[in-house]
Amino acid sequence: MITGKNYIGNQLSATGSTTFKTFNPLLNLENQWEITEASAEEVNEAVALARQAFHVYSKISGAKKGAFLRSIAKEIEALGDELLEVYSAESGLPKGRAMGERGRTIGQLLAFATHVEEGSWVEASIDTAQPNREPIPKVDLRKMYVALGPVAVFGASNFPLAFSTAGGDTASALAAGCPVIVKSHPMHAGTGELVASAILKAAKNTGMPNGVFSNLNSSGIKVGEMLVQHPGVKAVGFTGSIKGGRALFDLGAKREEPIPVFAEMGSINPVVLLPKSLKNRAQNIAKTYAGSITLGAGQFCTNPGLILGIKSEELTQFINDLAEEIVKIEPSCMLHPNIIGAYETNKAKALSQSELTVLFDYKNEVNANYGKQAVTTVEGDTFLKNTTLHQEVFGPYSLVVQCENKAQLETVISKLEGQLTGTLISDDDEITAYAEVVAALQSRVGRVIFNGVPTGVEVCASMQHGGPYPASTDSRFTAVGVDSIKRWVRPFSYQDWPNHLLPDELKNENPLAILRTINNLKTTDKI
Repeated sequence: MITGKNYIGNQLSATGSTTFKTFNPLLNLENQWEITEASAEEVNEAVALARQAFHVYSKISGAKKGAFLRSIAKEIEALGDELLEVYSAESGLPKGRAMGERGRTIGQLLAFATHVEEGSWVEASIDTAQPNREPIPKVDLRKMYVALGPVAVFGASNFPLAFSTAGGDTASALAAGCPVIVKSHPMHAGTGELVASAILKAAKNTGMPNGVFSNLNSSGIKVGEMLVQHPGVKAVGFTGSIKGGRALFDLGAKREEPIPVFAEMGSINPVVLLPKSLKNRAQNIAKTYAGSITLGAGQFCTNPGLILGIKSEELTQFINDLAEEIVKIEPSCMLHPNIIGAYETNKAKALSQSELTVLFDYKNEVNANYGKQAVTTVEGDTFLKNTTLHQEVFGPYSLVVQCENKAQLETVISKLEGQLTGTLISDDDEITAYAEVVAALQSRVGRVIFNGVPTGVEVCASMQHGGPYPASTDSRFTAVGVDSIKRWVRPFSYQDWPNHLLPDELKNENPLAILRTINNLKTTDKI
């Protein structure tokens, strides 16, 4: 049942005076439940509980953290159809999408459980003492990752489950040993409350300290700002717009004690079409990309918003095919009136740019909140001169840039802002003749796809979901996969400590049987 209250630790609370409702974009009406925004006192109480919990939770074993994460997964599944129904009511997304995202959320939790249960992720490193070394004796040094402290997580608008209350940021922070305070996204606060109840039930069932998790509601920016500026919060996770992510990043940097803000933000995910691939299969590529551009109404952070090619008859044919294919696809419902409003505004701004040709702009009547797809094209020279054309239009929109030659293609890529992904469409060994283009693309993105589409982010250890700014605020880290745990930890060394006082990960006998680096050799051996 949705109460509309905040979870301050394991207690429901609603002391604030501001309320709001979520919105069903498919039915174009407000949902029935009333949500109470967290007060300043509730924010402070949630952080105070998280700080207290950190002293206990940061020291519990990987096995116990794993049990907690597995219990969260179980309790989310136990929410059953109610979760799926509320998810759809607050997003307009179909039940199948809800089930798929629930599965991904559970899968992430289980992956982190396995990761921390095994334990080698702490990257334990031991350099044993050499007291007789000349001219200076060598001390005993032992290093491992330790948790940063309480983490504030901001739910994402476009993934009510997998990037929100119990999504990748929360799962990875809990796995690292950090209590989490979620600033629930106002577009799906009901979904967030249900998931929060599952997390707290799991915390109780596995004996986690009160304050290991809290869930705060807010319809605006005030609660989020208070969290980022609170001295008890030690790191922030965010998925959303460049404007929102940069604002939080700046707040974190301006604190008396600056903290890391790991924000995954905007991306237009350039797709490079090499000539031979177009000559051999332009129509198939066009059909594939028409589907990718409109998938989920274009509301994915890896949506292909920019397509690059070298002028040719084949590129012209591809452009015509793309327009013909995308007209066949019926528009679909976007997540919220605010999101479709921003899409229409940004699309209109793009379409108004001089020397831009509109290939297709859906004109038929559609239901309220349905996003009308559009595809445009422009010359390479114009694109280079007009940086407005470089900006993301979040929704079912894409721009095809027609470059004069290979050199201009490389220049266009090199002038792009940082991106999450880049894609190369190539036939046979064609790619070997475009080494400079490939190098330029690698310098601007976090992941390169070969002969595929960027939409779709596999959750696994080798996934890199991040990239040079503004794709993310720190390109050294990923927001997806088990390595995302590294955002919430710092390296810490013990010097000349008695063996029995060391954490298990660093003890001579290696009681956890983890892989460690001992005197520059990786081994599971005892010392």
